[in-house]
Amino acid sequence: MRILIVEDDPMMLDGLTVGLGLAGFTCDAVSSCADAGSALRAQGYDAVVLDLMLPDGSGLDVLAELRARKSDTPVLLLTARDQIPDRIRGLDAGADDYVGKPFDLDELAARVRAIARRGKGRASARLEWRSLSLEPGSLSATKDGAPLKLTRREFSILSLLMERPGVIVTRAMLEEALYGWQEEVESNAVEVHIHHLRAKLGPGVIETVRGVGYRLAEEGA
Repeated sequence: MRILIVEDDPMMLDGLTVGLGLAGFTCDAVSSCADAGSALRAQGYDAVVLDLMLPDGSGLDVLAELRARKSDTPVLLLTARDQIPDRIRGLDAGADDYVGKPFDLDELAARVRAIARRGKGRASARLEWRSLSLEPGSLSATKDGAPLKLTRREFSILSLLMERPGVIVTRAMLEEALYGWQEEVESNAVEVHIHHLRAKLGPGVIETVRGVGYRLAEEGA
């Protein structure tokens, strides 16, 4: 799941990027309204974590521009605890949730997962397909009830496929979900992750559609 973090405090921005990265998110980070607008126009995100107090304006301006473009990207606002009017304005302007500072990082991660899940029309956090089950909150996976030990990127790939059963997911889509701006992507990185994932899942789970991408195998495949 790729998210954009907009926060002007360098220490908090770094903490959010590292902490949410450990929680399984691929994070891009910016510190101004201008950079946030550029990022949102150039890249699709599963969710945005948006501070209200930015050096060149208000996060509400970023939100207004996003909604004016008819984007339904989920947005979570970061607010000071005494900014109740800003919270109300933000929610009325199209924000999906807010968290007051200071906040608990685990709660923030859970709220980001929740708004992203609702944005995709899913009520349940758990992902299930045949004998596979994923719990995004704990980054845990099972097959036939037995635990699977997956890396963060293997988990992300499997999550993306299980969110779209039967739908082909291209390599470009996987790269966008797995890697942020600052990360170099080797030409065969996705193929390597798929290879390792197949070794753990066994045959008949991930199907290659040559020249297009990957999908969960159809029944009987």
